[in-house]
Parts: sequence; C-alpha cells; structure tokens
Amino acid sequence: MKPEELVQSACPKVGSIGAAFYFDPATLAKGKELGLDGFRFYILGRGGVLGDVDSAVVASAFGYFNPETINKMWTSAQEKLAPREAGRIYMDCVHNLGRAKFAGLENLDAFNAAAQKVNAATDPSSLALYAAINAEPLAEDAPARAMQLVAVLREYRGSAHLAAIRVTGLAAEVAHAIHRPNDVGTFGWAEAPEITEWDQSRYTTACELTDKMVTPAYAALNADEAQTFLAGLQAMEAALAQG
Repeated sequence: MKPEELVQSACPKVGSIGAAFYFDPATLAKGKELGLDGFRFYILGRGGVLGDVDSAVVASAFGYFNPETINKMWTSAQEKLAPREAGRIYMDCVHNLGRAKFAGLENLDAFNAAAQKVNAATDPSSLALYAAINAEPLAEDAPARAMQLVAVLREYRGSAHLAAIRVTGLAAEVAHAIHRPNDVGTFGWAEAPEITEWDQSRYTTACELTDKMVTPAYAALNADEAQTFLAGLQAMEAALAQG
C-alpha cells in the first residue's frame, strides 16, 4: 500500500473515530457534572490544551467556527472551570471511551506502535492545536492510548487542513459551508454564504494539499505497519458502531 493510499483510506476513519468522544453520553455527563453543557464542554475541553488564552486564539485553532460563538462559549465556560483543567478532564473522556469500547480488541499494542510512529514523524510547525494536544501525556493502558492517539492524529490532519485552506485563499466559513452545509448554524453562522465555482475549486485544492501535507508522516510506516494501522482503525470503527 502506497502512503497516498493509506492516507485516503485511513484519514476519514481517523476523523470519525477521533471525534467519537466529543458528544458521547459519558462525556456529556462529565460536562454536566462540571456545570457545563455539551457545547461549552466541547469548546473549553478541546481548546483547553492551548492553555488560558484569549478566545481569539481558540477561534484561530478551531478555524471553522464563528469567532463570536467561540468567544461566548469560551468566556462563559471559564466561569466554571480553568481551561487547562478542562483540557485534562476532556482527555480523561478520551481515555474512558477507549477503555469502554476497545478493551476487547486484538493487536492494540501493534496498532499503538504504528500510530505512535506516524505521530513521531509529523511536523507540528504552525499546527497549534495539534501541538497542544500532542503535548499531553499518553495513557498507559492500550485501549485508552489507542483512542488518544487517534484523537491526536485527528487534530494533526485538522490543523493541516486549516493551513491548506489559508494557502488557497478560501475563507474558513466558506470551506465549512462546503464541507458541512447542514451545520452552518451549529458553528455560529447566521446563514450559509454563497458558494461559487471558484470556492468549490479552492476547497478541492485545499483537500488535496492537506493529503500531501500529512502523507510524509504516514509514509513512516512500512507495508506491514500500514496494514496493522488500517486494520486497527477498522476494528475500532466496528466497536464504536456496536453502541
């Protein structure tokens, strides 16, 4: 399997698995326990790895969200919990989902070794949110570590994608409307912007550039490791689908 083929096959799975804990019932319950609704816990927890920063920094790292929405959620959530503490608790939610869903999976140690090899081969330059979550200590147990590594690699590609969008000159809110046309309001935008053929073309270019940016990291895997990594993602998808 060529690295480009691995990226095409693996990254969509990394994206969906890595986000699975965001609004998982257990995560929502933890947020409620802390006095935070699901959206505020998502903003403060995911962004908390950046530290006690201004909301503009979080909006920059998240990219697709309306900065006014980030400011409202980030500022009000901080009244309940410090960002760094929220970030660590959110990471606990990552670990707990892995323990709940992946404990029975085979070859997790081999999967983790492959995922760590990809992660070690990344270049975090300009990828602030990825660099921040990657600085968090890895869980000791294999199921929690597997989920954490996928969440980290999700932020890697997500941060690279935002950089690619900026290179093309496409506005982030336009890219979001193309990618998630049914979630414009959820991300704080009053209405969807008009999408032109130029916008569509730039978005396609940004996606292609994103793949090129992350391919060198995935190229660190040999053929057997690539198969192990992909098989692990497939097993994780199946475990999550069981509910």
